[in-house]
Amino acid sequence: MKKIHLLLIKAFIKPFLATFFVVMFILLMFFLFKWIDDLIGKGFEWYTILELMYYASAANVSMALPLSVLLSSIMTFGTLGENYELVAIKSAGISLQKAMRPLFVVIIMLTIGSFLFSNYMLPKANLKFGSLLYDVRNKKLAFLIKPGVFNNSIPNYSIRVDAKDDDGKLHGIMIYDHKGTNGIPKVIIAKEGEMNKTSDGKFLVLKLKDGVQYEEQANNSGTYNPRQILYRSRFKETEPKFDLSSFEMNRTDPNAFGNSTPMLNLRGITKKRDSLIKQLDTFNMGAERVIANNFKQFNVTKGYSKIKTEPKRIGDLTLGAIPNGSRKIAVENASNVVSGIIQNLANGVPHHTDLVGEIIFTRVEYQRKFTLAVSCILLFFIGAPLGAIIRKGGMGLPVVTAISFFLVYHIITTVAEKSAREGSLNPIFAMWIAVIVLSPLAAFLTYKATVDSALFDVNYYKQFFNKILRIKQK
Repeated sequence: MKKIHLLLIKAFIKPFLATFFVVMFILLMFFLFKWIDDLIGKGFEWYTILELMYYASAANVSMALPLSVLLSSIMTFGTLGENYELVAIKSAGISLQKAMRPLFVVIIMLTIGSFLFSNYMLPKANLKFGSLLYDVRNKKLAFLIKPGVFNNSIPNYSIRVDAKDDDGKLHGIMIYDHKGTNGIPKVIIAKEGEMNKTSDGKFLVLKLKDGVQYEEQANNSGTYNPRQILYRSRFKETEPKFDLSSFEMNRTDPNAFGNSTPMLNLRGITKKRDSLIKQLDTFNMGAERVIANNFKQFNVTKGYSKIKTEPKRIGDLTLGAIPNGSRKIAVENASNVVSGIIQNLANGVPHHTDLVGEIIFTRVEYQRKFTLAVSCILLFFIGAPLGAIIRKGGMGLPVVTAISFFLVYHIITTVAEKSAREGSLNPIFAMWIAVIVLSPLAAFLTYKATVDSALFDVNYYKQFFNKILRIKQK
């Protein structure tokens, strides 16, 4: 390997790693902003949030990797052009294509790595992320006692306090116990108390002091009794326990989400698609059989008699071929048959639509495994010649240019995928349309960079238009 190749690889690796982690950090912040309401106030342990962020980061690689390749390639060749290093390389007899070869090898390695990641690692990350996010969103709010407000977070209990100190001490406590009281609550009032948890964290213990407990005896007869018994007991200190099992985050088995298409590799997607196609064929055959039975022509003499009869011809007016006394019954029977067909079709349409949508989605996800890898090559051949043309390094113009091209790529892919999901486009064509549209642009930019074209030189365009104006004036 030549020294010039090592120079180019080192010049590419540093901005690539920097931009990759910056983009990953930005996407992770977007994730936190989106799910912040489901994470705050639920008493999660710090490692649970870190685990969720870890799986979310793995899911964001599909967007961060192509953008990092585009941005770093523009920055690398822009810096080389700004420092006249590309001029020195070309003066040494090395063309731009030869200078791009070592980086192309690196991009090929990244492409293979991204394909293996999307096929083996990304489905597992999506599986873990989906199951953990489901548990997070379905976890109840943490038990927080606010002064002056009845809290009903604990099942069968309603708790209110007048004041709460910073050290956790409570004042003016009132507890309504609805557990096993046949609709008549048991009331506990205490002047002060302290809130603690048991060592295993399964129970909340309220250490109450100087209080009164009121309990009314339930009337089994169901009628009002003016002499109903009321129990009142005073206490100096008591410690009621409250079960906190409803506040624990139960971890769902990830295998429960394992049949979701984004959580499958190529083999799993193919297997699921074949299964869905078989289900759709079975459904179509069943619907066709049900409808055909309503239009079957019965002929009792066919096959059982040698009597030859000419077939009866029915003209445009079907009712004219039916005797007058049977027309009303025939119309009613036909109406019932049509109503039954419409009902069967209406009941089967949602299931048919779901099956078709799932089949399309499996095809989209199958192609996504390849487009993620190919997008790295495509954006490299856009970014590298573009950087050589604009000849600007750093985080200014290259960042704006890279984001602009990436937005074009992302918008085309998103719109085409949505059209494919709706059935307007072929799923294979939809997932590759961005590559098809931008490939000529990559070839054009590579050609312009090879011939040292002043594509973004303002003075060049000024001179060009001045020449046109002079020709018109003559």
